[in-house]
Amino acid sequence: MEKFKVKLDKYDRKILAELDKNCRIPITRLAKRVRKSRQSVEYRINQLIKKNIILSFNAAINPHKLGFKVYKTYLQLKNLAEEKKKLIDFLKTCGKVYWYGECDGEWNLIFGIFAKSDYGFYEIKNEVLSKFGKIIIKSKGEALLDSKQYPKMYFNGQIYAPVIFGGKVEPFELKDIDKKILLNIVNNARITIADLSKKVNSTPIIVRNKLKKLEKTGIIIQYRIAVNLDKLGVEFFKAIIKTEKQDKVSEKRLLAYVSGLPNTQYFIRNLWDIELELVVRDYIEYNQIINNIKKEFPDMIRNVETVILKSDVWIPCFIV
Repeated sequence: MEKFKVKLDKYDRKILAELDKNCRIPITRLAKRVRKSRQSVEYRINQLIKKNIILSFNAAINPHKLGFKVYKTYLQLKNLAEEKKKLIDFLKTCGKVYWYGECDGEWNLIFGIFAKSDYGFYEIKNEVLSKFGKIIIKSKGEALLDSKQYPKMYFNGQIYAPVIFGGKVEPFELKDIDKKILLNIVNNARITIADLSKKVNSTPIIVRNKLKKLEKTGIIIQYRIAVNLDKLGVEFFKAIIKTEKQDKVSEKRLLAYVSGLPNTQYFIRNLWDIELELVVRDYIEYNQIINNIKKEFPDMIRNVETVILKSDVWIPCFIV
């Protein structure tokens, strides 16, 4: 992954890797870690933004800590561009969808929903199927158990531990100021405490303490960056792994194996399968990785469905 489409030297890659581990890191601390001056680091970050390599600074929020369960729906669609646009516009504005990805491969569209119960998911899923049934060829639903979310290790090839998204559902009642903080920081995670305080009409001390509590309770799990993969000249693949068996020992071995790959972005456990998301140079590299996994775990893996993610859109609908 050293040769990107755009020219990135080792300092750019170090900065991107550090920002994806914690994009709220102070410039002075970041400068020490990459061994450059504060002015140089500030300039490089501004250039990465200007060149449209860094798209946004985001706060990753765990809905399971707010009493929500996570459900996903996979759709195979007819080639009807206008109807597909209407469907995506609905997903973006319905207030119930937190993420969607347009795909090529086995599925054409995958979207995620936060719901308090199975009945809540059932109602939302049926609404989509009834409104857009004429474009849908087939569909399936899944419930997410948890996901290991990895820093973008492909920037420097170093291996880092992931953070956990999902897990046990533990309802935490948000106050109005908590909601305002989350809404303002979710897609602007480098906002200063002073600016955030003004936006939520509070004091810096209160906002700082509230933010620390949201982090301590696991509601905010990570501050990271969104990058333009097209600009970098790399591709984002999702491997949906159908397992022959999924005992704890085999699963632990598989997790350890993929955690050692700098391409790994997510390791997702669903009720019925495992999903592995990888950033690679091209399909050849992706196919090599998947074939190696199949060889390493022949008794565990039945087959693998592949999709290439063409978009990756997050919507903080569950906060309001």
